[in-house]
Amino acid sequence: MSAAAALDWLQNTSLAVHIRDSLLLFPLLESAHVIGLAMVVGTALIIDLRLLGLATMHRSFQRLAYETLPWTLGAFGLTALTGLLMFITNATVYFHNGYFRAKVALLVLAALNALVFELIPRRRVMQWDLASVPPRGARAAAVVSLVVWIGVIVAGRMIGFTATRGTVAEPTTAEPNFEDLLGLPTEP
Repeated sequence: MSAAAALDWLQNTSLAVHIRDSLLLFPLLESAHVIGLAMVVGTALIIDLRLLGLATMHRSFQRLAYETLPWTLGAFGLTALTGLLMFITNATVYFHNGYFRAKVALLVLAALNALVFELIPRRRVMQWDLASVPPRGARAAAVVSLVVWIGVIVAGRMIGFTATRGTVAEPTTAEPNFEDLLGLPTEP
């Protein structure tokens, strides 16, 4: 199966059609996605500022990481799930959107940065856990993290401005209007 056929199949699944045609599902998914992303970036910011020696220096890095990591992972799971559900509603358009591709590439870079941090500076955390200035590798990972997450936010926001439903067939049923949503009588 070609990529184009797989994307077309994906956006025409019953789940994708149901989300796309619903008045409220996509906005609710988008809201949950933004809340999850804010939590991911917020908890990453807490760690990054500690690694840069700019905040929470009175706390052990390990303790701070232990307390924030579950929130980061939970929020990332929520963000990944809602992002996937939004993607399937218009897979062909999103897949070919440059900002979407940039966001995915930045997410991969964020994962690689976290992996390198875990493999190098964090392995020697006992040597610098309480230090006001962590080692250069830890600080570099924090800078990369901040830049990458800002890039993810910008690219994600730009997707909303540049992606359209141009390739997805419009639903055959009439679009609900504001009066229908509130149950108000319509004028003849």
